[in-house]
Amino acid sequence: MRWLLAGYFGLALISISVAVQITQWPRFYGLNHGGSANFHCQLSKQDPAEHHQWYKAEHYNKAKVQIKADPRFEIHNSTRGCSLSIHELREEDNGVYFCKIKQAFGPGTELRVTRPFNRKQALYRTQMKDALIILQGLLLAVYIAAVLLRKRTLSEKTDSIYEEPETDHIYEGLTIETCGGGLYEELSVYAQAEGAEAPWE
Repeated sequence: MRWLLAGYFGLALISISVAVQITQWPRFYGLNHGGSANFHCQLSKQDPAEHHQWYKAEHYNKAKVQIKADPRFEIHNSTRGCSLSIHELREEDNGVYFCKIKQAFGPGTELRVTRPFNRKQALYRTQMKDALIILQGLLLAVYIAAVLLRKRTLSEKTDSIYEEPETDHIYEGLTIETCGGGLYEELSVYAQAEGAEAPWE
C-alpha cells in the first residue's frame, strides 16, 4: 500500500512539473548605468505566489544565488507569474537572472550594464589622441627631411671628389714671335749625313 501511494505521489509531481511551463522575457537586457530593468515570468497555469523566487548567476552554467528583496530589488508575485525590478543599475548587476517556480527554473534573462559615461574624460582623451597623431606626423616629416638633406649632402661631396680640375692656360694669348724662337732646341748637331748607317743597325 505504501509503495502504491508513493507511486501515485510521484506521478502527481511529474504531471504537475510537465503541466507547468515557464515563459520568461526578455531574454537579453542591455541598459545604461543608473537605469532600471524589469524581468517577467509567466506560468501556463495558476500557482500560489509563495513558490515564486528569483536567482542570479554570473553565467548560464554558473551557480545561482537567491535574490532577496531590498530597496533596489523589488519582487512582485501573482497566481500566473512573477516579476523582478532592479533600480539604479550598477556594473555589479551584470549576470543572468532566473525565476524559480516549484523547483523549476525559467530559461533566464541576461543583463548587461554599460559603464558610466564621463563626457569630460572622453573629450580629454580624444584631444590627447589627436595631439599625439599630429606630433607623430611632424616627427615623421622632420625625419624624412633630415634623411633627404643628408643624402643630398653626401651626393654633393661625391661629385666634388671626382670633379676634374680646371686647366690653367698660363701662356694663352702669347705668340711664337714673342718668345723669340728660343723655345725650340737646335737639333742639327744630332743630325747625321745622308747614307750613314745607324750604329745599332
